[in-house]
Amino acid sequence: MATTTPTQSAAPGPASPRKAAPTGRRLRGLGGSRGRALNFWLFTGPFLIGLIVFVYVPIGWSLWLSLYNAKGTVAPTEFVGLANYADMLSDGDFVDSLINFTIFAAIIVPITYALSLALALLVHRIRFMKAFFRSVFFLPTACSFVVASLVWKMSMFNGLHYGMVNTVLDWFGVDSVAWLASPHPPWYWLVICTARLWLQCGFYMILFLAALQNIPRELYEAAAVDGAKSGWQTFRHITLPQLRATSVAVVLLLLIAAYQAFDEFYNILDEGRATWGRPPLVELYLQALGANQDYGHASAGALILALLIAMVTLAQGKFLGLGRGDDK
Repeated sequence: MATTTPTQSAAPGPASPRKAAPTGRRLRGLGGSRGRALNFWLFTGPFLIGLIVFVYVPIGWSLWLSLYNAKGTVAPTEFVGLANYADMLSDGDFVDSLINFTIFAAIIVPITYALSLALALLVHRIRFMKAFFRSVFFLPTACSFVVASLVWKMSMFNGLHYGMVNTVLDWFGVDSVAWLASPHPPWYWLVICTARLWLQCGFYMILFLAALQNIPRELYEAAAVDGAKSGWQTFRHITLPQLRATSVAVVLLLLIAAYQAFDEFYNILDEGRATWGRPPLVELYLQALGANQDYGHASAGALILALLIAMVTLAQGKFLGLGRGDDK
């Protein structure tokens, strides 16, 4: 019996590590899951905090202010309900600013789309110095809207005979034009739209260029075998349909950017003092930070504008087929 006891007691020994192994794996797996969660929150936490503090809290505060009479204060006590919204919808200046936006969007969206696509096609087709031309066209996007607006106003379209555009017109015997002096004729649209075109075409050109590079070459080769002519025919039946998703995204981005236009209007049109050509953001800026400092009406107008942007974006996406499969 004495000889068998050590043998019997030692028998379970080898089985102990095998039983402990799953526990160790579970602990390691738990630690890995916690580590991934920690890394996730370390990377996304600052962004989420900034989003809450600088986006959602101001939106909620604007909603609260829009329900109060908040003239000269951000802590109002007089509740007015939806009266601020009714006042803004009946305000002629605010309605005119929405009309001005419609004019601006009708001009800038199709021209920017066509010019960006044309630049992308040219850069995509050239065989030499492609990186140079891509950088040259994209470089203006790094310029400040304020700086570009001041250059357009004070140097290129300053209305004097030594302005750059008036100098060129003088070469052809055309008198100098006061570009920003009067709304009749509305030459100021030419100044504002050319500044916006110069600033943003390069960005959308890059989007189209990336989409063009993803079109399979086999499609063009098969079209050539079938007798399709290079040029407009292949562009219409191959290139443009393949750019459908990018085109929808570009149109939506251009539309939203047009709604948010501020810098060029404010700086070119004499810091918003010109009564013509005001977009919604300039009108709301003058409402909130003007002489009256009417935060209640300005907040109501801002929420009306945000709702209008959302509605137009959804309608535009539905019309253009955003999210629709390629086979539909």
